[in-house]
Amino acid sequence: MRSCSVDQLGSGEMAIALCIMIIFGGTLVVANDPYQYEDWTVSYIDASPLGVMQKVIAINDQFPGPQLETTTNYNLVIRVHNELDEPLLITWDGIQQRKNAWQDGVAGTNCPIQPGRSWTYNFKMKDQIGSYYYYPSLLFQKAAGGFGSIRVNPRRNIPCPFAPPAADFVVLIGDWYKTDHKTMRSVLDEGRLLGSPDGVLINGRGPLESSFTVEQGKTYRLRISNVGLTQTLNFRIQGHRLLLVETEGSYVAQTYYSTLDVHVGQSYSVLVTMDQSIPADFHIVASSRFTWPTLYGLAVLHYSTSHRGLVSRDLPPAPNDVQSSYEQARSIRMNLTAGAARPNPQGSYHYGQIKVNKTYVFANSALKVKGKQRFMVNGVSSLRPSTPLKLADYLKIDGVFHVGSIPDHPIDWATPSVASSVVAGDFRAFVEIVFQNPENALQSWHINGYAFFVVGMGPGRWSRESQRGYNLVDAVARTTTQVYGNAWTTVLVELDNPGLWNIRSQELQRQWLGQELYLRVVNPAGNDVKMQEEPPPHNLLLCGRALIHDAG
Repeated sequence: MRSCSVDQLGSGEMAIALCIMIIFGGTLVVANDPYQYEDWTVSYIDASPLGVMQKVIAINDQFPGPQLETTTNYNLVIRVHNELDEPLLITWDGIQQRKNAWQDGVAGTNCPIQPGRSWTYNFKMKDQIGSYYYYPSLLFQKAAGGFGSIRVNPRRNIPCPFAPPAADFVVLIGDWYKTDHKTMRSVLDEGRLLGSPDGVLINGRGPLESSFTVEQGKTYRLRISNVGLTQTLNFRIQGHRLLLVETEGSYVAQTYYSTLDVHVGQSYSVLVTMDQSIPADFHIVASSRFTWPTLYGLAVLHYSTSHRGLVSRDLPPAPNDVQSSYEQARSIRMNLTAGAARPNPQGSYHYGQIKVNKTYVFANSALKVKGKQRFMVNGVSSLRPSTPLKLADYLKIDGVFHVGSIPDHPIDWATPSVASSVVAGDFRAFVEIVFQNPENALQSWHINGYAFFVVGMGPGRWSRESQRGYNLVDAVARTTTQVYGNAWTTVLVELDNPGLWNIRSQELQRQWLGQELYLRVVNPAGNDVKMQEEPPPHNLLLCGRALIHDAG
């Protein structure tokens, strides 16, 4: 049996105590699922990622923030101290909070951590492995940093579909603006759009400022996440092939790629063998796709036995067409023989044989409301109330939102509307969600609380006939998917996770201006008590109308 990781237990975990001892009636008991404790201080630091001094958001004085390394089924206790000058929430992109939307860290579910205050997240990595990332979800703060990698190792008794690598590298790529994030959100609030980003960062640094030292003949794992705001990035390494092995918690059929399109919010793991016969330095490139001008992020792959020198000026080329990106997306398939978080193979869940109970079609659009730019889903631009929707739902506060405020299919609107967008989902229904994109620009969509099967994508408008081309055997399961311009993408998902879950554009300005909604999934009382949603945490924060409700 082999492990996927260089070291199954991270150094931070070893220092923290991987299992806790609890005393019950004088008896010392070892908890089945270990607890892991983290203590994070979020603050501004001065940095110049693209040569201009800026205030960026750091965690424990690190930009990007520290890697959150943990293991399947561990209980995480993360105390967050907010030393910013504005409210803060952190969301865990791709981590499926089982029955626990209270820890989701988005505006619709949580009250923010006020400046100078602290709050503790407490959640479990339930049946998950893989590569993800976290970031601040409020007030456009992601544009200032505060993001970091999440690595969830499998348990020791779960075999891995590849040999352990020599080392495991974090590679955070993303577009970056030199403009202060507060100025950027003011521009958007005035109804104007942001222009092109100023560059692309790799691990928070500008061109050729990051390097990775490797040894000839060894194989390394790179966990690549696009933590940017708007741009799809093509990732490649000069003279080396990328063996794709995992995406957002799913082992995939191992395939070599010369380049890999990573859309906003997506995460991939690749294995790279250092097979060049002459030790040298090589370009690592992350360049923008489908936009002009092309932006480049550059880092250096340094063979340890080479004499450091200038990297060749010739960059490895990227594809310049949309069709190759389509073909690459369709080629990413589930590894049906490997187990991920559980001993059984991933392919043992035959999703293609389950009857679909309901179809949702969510179509994005860009329109103006009262002369200001907004983005819509099915004609509704989402509004964030001062009282989180989840809190209002639990406390039964009327007037904050109503289920069905957004239709589950596109309809003809005389005028676009603005509302707190919530759609209903039946508990344990198996549903089809179609993301329809009538715009030219590529879209990137994410669903909190769930992993979904990406079963189909194609040009034009989706119809029932489109279902005939679905992959109902080995579609990859993930949490973020792209929708190409004037095209559609379909995902299948079982709504077995009760809660109020965010469905959003991963492009920050589109989300900020309304391209998001919430899916409300409720387990009826008495229906499978084990699947009832978790009660609110003891440290639940109150805000908005919940303060008045609590006082009453």
